[in-house]
Amino acid sequence: MKRIPVAGPWITQKEIDYVTDAVTNAWYGNAGMYHDRFEKAFAEHLGVAHAMALPSCTSALHLALLALGVGPGDEVVVPESTWIASAAPVSYVGATPVFADVDPVTWCMDAASFQRCITPRTKAVIPVDLYGGVPDWGTLNSVADSARVAVIEDAAEAIGALYHGRRAGSFGRVGTFSFHGSKTLTTGEGGLLVTDDAELFRRCQFLRDHGRAPGGRMFWNTEIAHKYKMSAMQAALGLAQLERIEELVARKREAFGWYAEALSGIPGLQLNAEPPGTRNGFWMVTVVPDASYGITKEDLIARLSHEGIDARPFFHPLSELPAYADNPHARGARERNPVAYRLGATGINLPSSLVLTRADVDFVARSLRRILSVA
Repeated sequence: MKRIPVAGPWITQKEIDYVTDAVTNAWYGNAGMYHDRFEKAFAEHLGVAHAMALPSCTSALHLALLALGVGPGDEVVVPESTWIASAAPVSYVGATPVFADVDPVTWCMDAASFQRCITPRTKAVIPVDLYGGVPDWGTLNSVADSARVAVIEDAAEAIGALYHGRRAGSFGRVGTFSFHGSKTLTTGEGGLLVTDDAELFRRCQFLRDHGRAPGGRMFWNTEIAHKYKMSAMQAALGLAQLERIEELVARKREAFGWYAEALSGIPGLQLNAEPPGTRNGFWMVTVVPDASYGITKEDLIARLSHEGIDARPFFHPLSELPAYADNPHARGARERNPVAYRLGATGINLPSSLVLTRADVDFVARSLRRILSVA
């Protein structure tokens, strides 16, 4: 049986040529040639001043928190609906994650819930552009500015997304991206940090290189820091993908359009939203069946798998995870954050590979209709 994968890249001869050139020539005095090109091109694409290629989005979030001085005794607000990588770096720096509910339409952090989470200890907030969608950035940033809370945008999943003409990743003091193998733009594993703040960027450069100032005395470390760097081969792959980014995003949007058409008319089935003034990058086409269907996300995934279709569960609410059992803000979170718990109970990500065909989508849609007993 042919299996339809849940995610995967679109690799062309351009990527192969760039990576081959990097593995052949990006050594010695040329070791940074692809890093420089990738970072400069990404900053220009996003319309920001500085970009830093890193091994993961997690490391980018970690550096951002460190550079902002977040530490023990501080609180950082994170959305319930996200992968743990959005919140784990808060614990790395000794701070405490506080869980906010998400909007029922965009599935991104709800501004009113964020405001209720703010205390005198709140140092930062990490809104997540979930599954390629964007939150109400205007209201979120207004709340953050009023409370003097630093905004770190987790745009790991949202390259190609827009909010009133502005690109996802450019809305916080810092923006972060993931280039995991499942992402629209991939380097296999990898990430990137962006900012317009020159001083903060220099601090991140220092912290990501074992506490050495760029261009400073060789092997002279003035702090215990970290080793967060991307390889030249990854940077070359990222550059090639970035040069094709509009093509990649267009493919994602085309696939979502196929799904929207094939799944139209199913009562109580919610798909990714694209509110007025926004463009969704549609990293993962996601469906949330109403609870009245009486099927859990685990059962739905298992039944699709039986038909050769791979799917992923909608993210579990962070406060539900055993990893946060001792977090005081996890207690009572189900009642405080009902939207995230509702979405997390039944939602799944459908196959969203960049090499998905219309026939694949139609097969998935027919299977889903049959499972949900929709004619």
